[in-house]
Amino acid sequence: MHLIIDGYNLIRQSDVLRAHERRGLEAGRKALVHMLAGYRRVMGHRITVVFDGWLGGPAREERDREAGIDIIYSRRGEKADEVIKRLARLHADETVVVTSDRPVMDAVARAGVTAVASREFEEKVRRARGAPAGAEAPSGKDDDEGDPSPRGTKKKGPSHRTSRRERLRQRGLEKL
Repeated sequence: MHLIIDGYNLIRQSDVLRAHERRGLEAGRKALVHMLAGYRRVMGHRITVVFDGWLGGPAREERDREAGIDIIYSRRGEKADEVIKRLARLHADETVVVTSDRPVMDAVARAGVTAVASREFEEKVRRARGAPAGAEAPSGKDDDEGDPSPRGTKKKGPSHRTSRRERLRQRGLEKL
């Protein structure tokens, strides 16, 4: 799976990362890359972080790689949002975009890419990094599975089907 992350959006949605950013943009970026590198070690996903360089950045898009994380700085005059949309269209298969920017979420959803809110992703990262390596998720089965006694009425189907967009979002979250 390939994660494309709106860097400054995630930093500013996270209380922990925002505290680092108060010391400087570079400190915020380094804290984000450190957090993502730990997540990458646990999950093994390919991760690309996109930062804005549109106001005072370089004339050309710059790429870097740090701790196994691909980093892209948008060129002057181009917002990170545009780079994220372009990357999402190019790599639509097995891609999840992390941003809380609604127009970006809508644009990548139209391209068939799953979008996840920054805070949701941060929570997934916390859980993944807190769990010991190789730990399995609970199966959800009860210990008294063989108990033949009925436990209420039988459900005959969902009372409401979730929207296609929500099902796709949930599927993307499960992959994280």
